[in-house]
Amino acid sequence: MNILFFLKPKVDLAYLDENCTLRQALEKIKHYGFAAVPVIDAKGKYVGTISEGDLLWEVLDKENKDKSGAMKRRVKEIIGGRQHVPVNVNSDIHDLFLKAIEQNFIPVTDDRDMFIGIVTRRDVLKYYYYEEFLKTEQPV
Repeated sequence: MNILFFLKPKVDLAYLDENCTLRQALEKIKHYGFAAVPVIDAKGKYVGTISEGDLLWEVLDKENKDKSGAMKRRVKEIIGGRQHVPVNVNSDIHDLFLKAIEQNFIPVTDDRDMFIGIVTRRDVLKYYYYEEFLKTEQPV
């Protein structure tokens, strides 16, 4: 099954521009209540994922004496090491299963590497529960 069936489009998501500040990122994450959000560049390409932990460690960094200066740092300078690996929109739902074990969402890009949305772990697990274990179609 094509992943477009499961896609949560970019227009319906919380995401960050790589040039927003740490303060703006914290405010957005707090507002939406997410633990991590995708980060895109000015052209709309996926550049990574930032977590509340990445932001917290930046604020608490012992090297960073000036906390107000830390709040002005750009997200692109903070993005952590463990990243959500994106998939191409032409991928199959089966391509997402192993990624869903490690990531709570999977970023989806188009053929131009533009970020177009995400598929959530919940949707992948629901698919396997209904289609593979119960051998029935998912209720709408």
